[in-house]
Amino acid sequence: MKTRTKAKPQQAAIDKIVIAQADDDAAWTTPVRIRKAKAASVPFSADLVARAAFFARLHREASVEAWLKRVIQERIDLEEAAFTGLKRELSAKSQETRP
Repeated sequence: MKTRTKAKPQQAAIDKIVIAQADDDAAWTTPVRIRKAKAASVPFSADLVARAAFFARLHREASVEAWLKRVIQERIDLEEAAFTGLKRELSAKSQETRP
């Protein structure tokens, strides 16, 4: 594990700098505005919605939306794990081929 040679400023030192520059507008960059993301709307066929509703009831979810959210989150977690594993394998293979 690598250790950093440069020490980070202590919190008290950072606080002093911020307090000293609090009234100096030139010391600050322009404010960053963040907007809340809009809800996504994804069209599904009536047959697919009926099938999803069946499985939501089967899994005793409060709503189809809650079940879909859970299923999508689980699938994304699986995809991310598979992607991470693939990257690890490719990295290991490329290190094996290096002279």
